[in-house]
Amino acid sequence: MNKSDDRKSAVKKLRVLAYSAKQQVEDFRKNIDQRFSCSILPNHVERSEQNYANIQCDVLIPEMYSLHRIMIYVHGGSFVGGSRRAWREFCASLAAATSCRIVVPEYRLAPAYAFPAAVEDLQAVFRNVFTEEQVACSLDSVEGKQLSPEIIIAADGSGASQAMALILSLRERYRSCIKQVIFFSPWLSLSPNSALIKNKKARDEIMSSEVLRRSGDIYTYSGNLENPMVSPMYIGEEALENFPPVFIQMGEKEILLEDAKTFQQILKKAGNVCELDIWPNMMFMFQMADEYLADSHLAVERVGKLVTFQREAADEQTLTRSPALESGVTVEA
Repeated sequence: MNKSDDRKSAVKKLRVLAYSAKQQVEDFRKNIDQRFSCSILPNHVERSEQNYANIQCDVLIPEMYSLHRIMIYVHGGSFVGGSRRAWREFCASLAAATSCRIVVPEYRLAPAYAFPAAVEDLQAVFRNVFTEEQVACSLDSVEGKQLSPEIIIAADGSGASQAMALILSLRERYRSCIKQVIFFSPWLSLSPNSALIKNKKARDEIMSSEVLRRSGDIYTYSGNLENPMVSPMYIGEEALENFPPVFIQMGEKEILLEDAKTFQQILKKAGNVCELDIWPNMMFMFQMADEYLADSHLAVERVGKLVTFQREAADEQTLTRSPALESGVTVEA
């Protein structure tokens, strides 16, 4: 860690992401929005709003982006909090690093809307984005060759559980267009039988087994916590056939790390690619504390290289300038 880093302030900020038994749901949501919202987006990223199947979404557009690549980002927030407003700054940085448009859905939250409401919202957004991208690809076909949409699914924390449920629920024609899955500090098991949740004293600087236990109990009923659509750790090998490449980035200090290592082995055993990117001395979602930690910027840059190096062959024709920037129109954040 850089000597100039302010770890104490970073931890204080990130603790807002963990839902505790002492908090009311509305207070938890309000605290996240207040702590993570920003008035000006970084890196010249423009924002517009899009309604996909009556679900409001942010569409974040970097100054330069790949024409046929788009990311759907599922924010975390312990299933009960989080919003596109709070994740706007982080996703804007990610959009710039990956040269990729990012769609951030405002999906329904527990407890008022328990499982599977959020997954249903994500399915609707995915289908609409897919259709829109498919039409764009058909218009840009080259020499009769039909282009296909390239969709990236990204998520953090509890959002990773919902993102996995989305992918598992998709038909092959949709799933085949998912070229990459990116997770930050994913929640992979909410089972009361997991070693992490059984250990009531398990905690790190941000997360604890109690946060996972309480969030899971609010998200769904107890008998459903080992459903693979809730706890991806329980996915059968057959469901993982031809699964997209997975990249998991997280901190060395997280109690969630052992689950991620186990999940990596599950994916590899099923014949899939899963890279685990562990950052020394870092905590849960350190990427969202970039004003305090130099590694936050470097971690997002690494994700950017993963996406752009795999998708671009130094071909500038695959990049286009943001329509908002081309027209001179500024969209307020």
